[in-house]
Parts: sequence; C-alpha cells; structure tokens
Amino acid sequence: MLGEKKTVNVLITGGEATAGPPIGPALGPLGVNVVAIVKEINEMTKEYAGMRVPVTIEVDIETKSYNIKVGIPTISALLAKEAKIEKGSGTPGRDFVGNITFEQLLKIAGICMQKSYSSTLKSAACEILGSCVSMGIKVDNKPPKQVLKEIKEGKYDNEIDRWLQKAKF
Repeated sequence: MLGEKKTVNVLITGGEATAGPPIGPALGPLGVNVVAIVKEINEMTKEYAGMRVPVTIEVDIETKSYNIKVGIPTISALLAKEAKIEKGSGTPGRDFVGNITFEQLLKIAGICMQKSYSSTLKSAACEILGSCVSMGIKVDNKPPKQVLKEIKEGKYDNEIDRWLQKAKF
C-alpha cells in the first residue's frame, strides 16, 4: 500500500521562499525538513527572481519524502521583467511603457509554451504579443499589433527558425 500523500500549493517570490508562512505552517505538521525544502525551492526558482511563481510540494506522509514542482510565472510578470518595468501601462494602445526585442519575445514564448495551448513557437509568440498590447509594451520599438501582422506575413520566419535551432526545441 502506498503512503498517503499531502499536496501543498504555494505562490512564492522566485528565489525568496522562507520557512515562514505560507510554506512553514503548511509543511511543519507533516514532519519534513522545511529548511531543506525551502533551500531547494529557492534553487529551483532563482531564475524567476522577483516574480511570483506557483510551487507545488507533494509530501509522502509515511516516508517523509517529497517532490517539488515549480510552475511558470505569468506572461505579464515575464514581460515586465524583460522590459524592466514595474507594471503595464494604465492606458495601453495610447501610452507605451516598455520595449523588448524580438529575441526576448521568443524567449518568453519558449518558456510559456509549456503551459500554453500553442503548438508552435510562432503561435506562442502571437499569444505573448496580445499581452504586449494590453500592457503597452513595444517589440523592437514597434507597436505589438504591427509585429503581429508582420509575423503573420512571414517577415520573422528566419528569426524564429534561428531561435528554434539555437534553443533546440
């Protein structure tokens, strides 16, 4: 008979988890090494520093073994990090608050493909552009709707192919 498993879902800031709430109180009663788990979570989430990251910790009650799964920050959090902005525009479409390169757009699209319904990097990039529109972020100093049109016309196909080769998707 398999041991009973307890699942704990938390939202933490990447690389900054602590043994305090919400992790400590949830894991303490299960008798696991909370400090070791926190250290492992911080190691796994350090690339998302400053962003809110969903984390799932599954603990086997009998053996005290655990498994940590790190989710992906929101598209808006990834965009804000790449554009080096605090938050999106209050009047998107009129006021632009940030700019990212097409390369950064593809990087975010690559990360988000894990949780997206997109089957290609091109369609994932188009999905990210939708968030650029609502946040007021330009791509290569162009409005995101213009970049979306150019992607659909095939103007970025070579860059997408090059990125896929480099990333070994």
